Amino acid sequence: MAGKRALVVDDEKLIVKGIRFSLEQDDIQVDCAYDGEEALEYARNNQYDIILLDVMLPKLTGFEVCQQIREFSSVPIIMLTAKGDDMDKILGLEYGADDYITKPFNILEVKARIKAIMRRTEPKRIIGEKAAPKVVESGDLRLDGEGRRAYIAGREIGLTAKEFEMLELLMTNPNKVYSRENLLQTVWGPDYPGDVRTVDVHVRRLREKIESNPSEPKYVHTKWGVGYYFLNA
Repeated sequence: MAGKRALVVDDEKLIVKGIRFSLEQDDIQVDCAYDGEEALEYARNNQYDIILLDVMLPKLTGFEVCQQIREFSSVPIIMLTAKGDDMDKILGLEYGADDYITKPFNILEVKARIKAIMRRTEPKRIIGEKAAPKVVESGDLRLDGEGRRAYIAGREIGLTAKEFEMLELLMTNPNKVYSRENLLQTVWGPDYPGDVRTVDVHVRRLREKIESNPSEPKYVHTKWGVGYYFLNA
């Protein structure tokens, strides 16, 4: 992870100090913010490889910060949530977070999640059964695998890291039905502690971005009782 840059956001300075010290041991450059407005300013003015974002923050909540960051960036965001608070986890995903970690956490788990996300967001990677081509097109939808950008009718749409990876997997393997469990394991990894609701939230958000009518999707379809698949337009 050497050479990467992270933003750590939490109003508990001891937590920030501990995370920063641990990440710097892996040669990650770390910026720190202690409230929502400061976090947003850092995110607007810098390029990060990962953002660790607490839910409960002064001035702006973590949800508000995440939502506003998603208006201009697809940087991977890991939300730090209260232990056992499922609503925080679901809301974090709704607002565009890629992952979440519950407090109190083990710093080794934090680093493992960061490494996993950074591996998945490397430009050259294998998706599903085959190597993802540089560009995939279907109808008005165009996916640039190398630049990790998506376009509808030539207009760029902002996808989160997980939304991009899920769409890339489905587009690369059209008509193949993936169960929610399979998508969770492939996109989030076998050690991800979340459940299949994570997949449903991301599919819903993805449809809102790429479908002209999300309730009658053109691209990402549901095979009831089985899972999701991509239909070439």
